[in-house]
Parts: sequence; C-alpha cells; structure tokens
Amino acid sequence: MTNPCQSCGACCATFRVSFYCGELDDVPGGWVPGGLVDRVTPVMACMLGTERQPPRCVALRGEVGQSVSCAIYEFRPSPCRDFAPLAAAGSGDDACNEARRRHGLPPL
Repeated sequence: MTNPCQSCGACCATFRVSFYCGELDDVPGGWVPGGLVDRVTPVMACMLGTERQPPRCVALRGEVGQSVSCAIYEFRPSPCRDFAPLAAAGSGDDACNEARRRHGLPPL
C-alpha cells in the first residue's frame, strides 16, 4: 500500500503549524530550520506560510491532492510528526479528513 500522505498534503495547506521554539535548530538539541519559521512569541514559532490565509507551509513541495513531499521531512516540527498518526496507513482522523475536505479530497 502506498502512503496516501504522499499524494495529499492537505494538512500542510490547511492548518497553522505552531510549536515551541526549543525545536529550532539554533537552540541546542533543536532540529527545525530556523530560516523557515516565524517567531510568534518569545517561546512559540510557526512554519512560514501557515500564518496567513490561505495557509501553505513553505516546506510543502508539489500539488495538494496530486503528489507532494516535505522539503524538511526529517527536520519537521512536532505538530507535523504528531498529526494524524494513522494517515500513512490509510486511516485519517477528524483533522486529517477536515483538511482533505477543504481541498476537495475524499476522507481516508
């Protein structure tokens, strides 16, 4: 079975991706590329592109619903790592299916 996330990307073009600044690569132990984020508060950041409407993460490559990838997959922030944990196996949750609906895609 192929990973449906690789042809979707709706979550990356629907929701704001906010996370703790301790995940930034300019902090010891951090991994998210600091040049791809906007500092929201002294302790919170968000992925560039997700802070505006319509949202689209700067790291998203490809066309939503066709073929997509994440340019920083190995270094993505925790909200991306935690989002819809069973989607890769073909089982979306409410947030995943809402993102898909907003892009005209059927639920998983």
